[in-house]
Amino acid sequence: MSVRKRKWKNAKGVELEAWIVDYADQHGKRRHKTFARKKDADAYAAKTHTEVIDHTHVAEAASKTVKEAGELWMKSCANLEQSTRAQYQQHLDRHIIPYIGKEKLARVTVPFVRAFLDRLREGDRSLPDDDLTRMPRSDAMVRNVRVSFGSILSDAQQRGLVVRNAVKELGRSRASQAKAEARHEKRIEVGVDIPTTVEVKAILDSATGRDRVFIATAVFTGMRASELRGLRWDDVDLTKGEITVRQRADAYQEIGSPKSRAGRRTIPLVPKLVKMLREWKLACPKGDDGLVFPNGQGNIEWHANIIKRWYLPIQIAAGVTTPTGERDKDGKPIVVAKYPGLHALRHFYASWCINSHADGGLGLSPKVVQHRLGHSTIQMTLDVYGHLFPSGDDNAAMDKAASALLG
Repeated sequence: MSVRKRKWKNAKGVELEAWIVDYADQHGKRRHKTFARKKDADAYAAKTHTEVIDHTHVAEAASKTVKEAGELWMKSCANLEQSTRAQYQQHLDRHIIPYIGKEKLARVTVPFVRAFLDRLREGDRSLPDDDLTRMPRSDAMVRNVRVSFGSILSDAQQRGLVVRNAVKELGRSRASQAKAEARHEKRIEVGVDIPTTVEVKAILDSATGRDRVFIATAVFTGMRASELRGLRWDDVDLTKGEITVRQRADAYQEIGSPKSRAGRRTIPLVPKLVKMLREWKLACPKGDDGLVFPNGQGNIEWHANIIKRWYLPIQIAAGVTTPTGERDKDGKPIVVAKYPGLHALRHFYASWCINSHADGGLGLSPKVVQHRLGHSTIQMTLDVYGHLFPSGDDNAAMDKAASALLG
């Protein structure tokens, strides 16, 4: 490996110079790279020498583009659920390729990744309306794209297409910033994200037939919407009074495994729900899949139909609403359902499991709540619901302890 100076004259007769690194890579192929400054050439030569010895060097000329690496990554995701693949493909097509698709992997450094994420967050409104890089992305979207980009680089690293994963390196340097940002994250609240007991009772009282059984099952099992849509009668034991979650229906109406291994779980049922399910089973539309909550033909019900036809109208009928600030043609305030997503009922079930007996709950431990909800880790349960668990403070005991010290 050598570093040499090269001088030449351009078409106007001006003398120019550059520093060139000449070397043979681990495959014996001659390579060279040009730099304006000697110190940059020396640094590259030292780094490249180590990489060649370790058989990890990827020359920029032979480097794949980010787009090519992304396409290879998507092929490696072939066994994932269709909804997950669609999300990854969207990240690639709408947020990664438009910005950096033509860039070589060899040029992806920590500063490069940081600049890319900043551009994503800020956008460029001076560009035409149809330009995908015009609109700024939300912080949540930037985080999701960052994860996908990191996965692309990890896949490329395993294929020997890139030496380092700059996204992971950036993550290590941003750890303290992430902790600072976590201080501002809003905790879920009863009456805001979690329906109150009064609201849930009103919703159940306003529901009838299939809709009431569905909502009651969501309220008293905490199952995800996809798990409820994919629930089979074979997985409902009305004798033992329990449901075993073994599958889910995704956004593309395909039946697949639960969200994680922890998603396979058995949930006990309250007697009144057992009675409701037993009665509903007699009237439930029959289908090849034996679903508990199918559409009229016995097939998987669309998630959007459940929300628009079952869930939202019942909330409005129950008076569980929030004003829009607008009025109709008769001057009456326009209201909408207070809880737009079924996940609010899952939140309610979690709070019901956590609350003490005195507060009308089950008073379960964090580990049992984790199992009931199908969370993959106890940390996930505590991150979302930890603030709902009793603090353990006993005012009488504290007063006695303080009196022993203060007299």
